[in-house]
Amino acid sequence: MTDTAGGRGSPVIRTASLGELSDLARLTRAFYDEDGFTTSDEDIRSRFESFLAADDARVTVATVDGASCGFALTTVRLILESGPVAEIQDLYVDPGHRRRGIAGALIEDAASWARSQAASLVEVVVAPNGYDVEHLVSYYASLDFKDEGRRLLTRDL
Repeated sequence: MTDTAGGRGSPVIRTASLGELSDLARLTRAFYDEDGFTTSDEDIRSRFESFLAADDARVTVATVDGASCGFALTTVRLILESGPVAEIQDLYVDPGHRRRGIAGALIEDAASWARSQAASLVEVVVAPNGYDVEHLVSYYASLDFKDEGRRLLTRDL
């Protein structure tokens, strides 16, 4: 994958590196605090280290004028009914940089990477966590994501 860049003030989307672990952890903490996730900072850092080293994962960072302002984590797994499927597990843009096309650029990068991995589709889970997420559902629909009506059920182990 190549960098996606514009002029000054435009976002650059590129593969993240271990050297950006602090920025990724900072952005993830802001995201998780905003959405009510309680994952520890230690777990965030450790898991990012694993994802950054994995062949079936892509971590991208969005920067504007050299400052990190967003990220996406996309993975691919083999599904019996569909073959390889990509999932945008996490996507976050700092509130001060929203509505500038950064999320869309991160999604398009994820889709491009998913195609390079022979994925048949890319999916995203929109978790309400007690919040109204209709704006997110509408946003993803505007990017041609379809609501299949599936429900994600979990069980603690």
